[in-house]
Order: sequence, then structure tokens, then C-alpha cells
Amino acid sequence: MYNELFGQVDEYISGLFNEKDEALLATQQSIIDENIPQISISPNQGKYLYLLAKLCNARRILELGTLGGYSTIWMGKALPADGRLVTLEYEPKHAAVALKNIEGAGLGEIVEIRLGKAIELLPQLIEEGEPPFDMIFIDADKPPYTDYFEWALKLSHPGTLIVADNVIRDGKVLDENTTDEAVMGVHRFNKALAANPAVTATIVQTVGVKEHDGMAIAIVK
Repeated sequence: MYNELFGQVDEYISGLFNEKDEALLATQQSIIDENIPQISISPNQGKYLYLLAKLCNARRILELGTLGGYSTIWMGKALPADGRLVTLEYEPKHAAVALKNIEGAGLGEIVEIRLGKAIELLPQLIEEGEPPFDMIFIDADKPPYTDYFEWALKLSHPGTLIVADNVIRDGKVLDENTTDEAVMGVHRFNKALAANPAVTATIVQTVGVKEHDGMAIAIVK
């Protein structure tokens, strides 16, 4: 009952605030057509990330987990013409589909897709002298979330906004005895985030077409 209501309210909000965007619609369809897992953020969550990027005046964004490029496009749309978004993706097929979608959205000059394991690509960014990012969005495999966060801090500056998705897992994080690796991963991350003195943070519960989950929001001190 509640999931149905949450979905209806989500659609109501989207109808009010999200204008029809052909590139985003095409991206959603490509994910279906290419049999890519249906785990992208929702349209309202996309708008939320867009607004967060605007609020922190982001010129440089780092994303962990490209999938089909849906969230990438939302954040890329928030950047100025000379902005930069680096997105990391492990699956070659996902990266290929995302590249086509990103170019279709007119963001090919702003977005760079890097192919490989995020845990290996993150130190490479530092070794290459990549300047700090203004916003970092973590939405990749859950077991190494804490490691991703530690690398994100190294790629940040005071004031950087770090957002991590899927950290409530339909309330399963309350189960201290879980054997689900994804839940265990975000459970470790949530505790590490709360204990880290380098950031001020909280978790916002999310409901809607993506059911019950949450996003962690942290600002680097």
C-alpha cells in the first residue's frame, strides 16, 4: 500500500517540477533496450542532484558508477559550459551506452568516462594530479563504499559536497546480523561517515518509485 502511494506522490512531484527532457527520456529507454539493470536514480532524485550541484556552485564533479549515464546527465546539466565531470564505470557495455547518451545530451565536451574498477581508478586520479572536485556522487558497488569515501576525501577540498546513494537499503541497515554484502557495506560506511571528523554529515531517507532508501550527504570541513 505505502509503496504504491510513494510512487504516486513521486510521479506527482515529477509532473510539477521536471520538464520533459528528450535526452533523459532516451537514456531511460536505452537502459531498458540494452538490458542494463534498472537501478538508476529516479527523475526526482536526478533533479535533487542537479539542485545540489547548483547549490554548491559545482564546476567539477566526480561520479562513481555511471551505469547508462542517467545521473551523469542530470549533474552534467548543472555544470557551466567550461565545467568538468569525471565518471567511473566498470562495465564496458554500460560505459558504451552511457557515452552515446551523454553525447546525445550535448555533454560530450564536459563529461569524461573512465573505464575500470573505481578502487583502482581513484588513486590514478590523484597520481595524475587531478584537481579537487566540488561535488562527488558515490553510487557504485556497495561493499567498498567506505574505501570509496576515503578516496573521495583525498579528492576533495573544504566545502566539497559528497553524496552517497542507497545507504538505507529498505531499512535493512537496522539488522546488525545481516549477511547481505551490500547491506554490510553501507552499514560500515554509515558508521565510518558518522565518526569521521573531516566532514559534517547526515542521511536523508528517500521514498518513491525507488521504494525506501536513503542518501548520505556530507560537507568536507
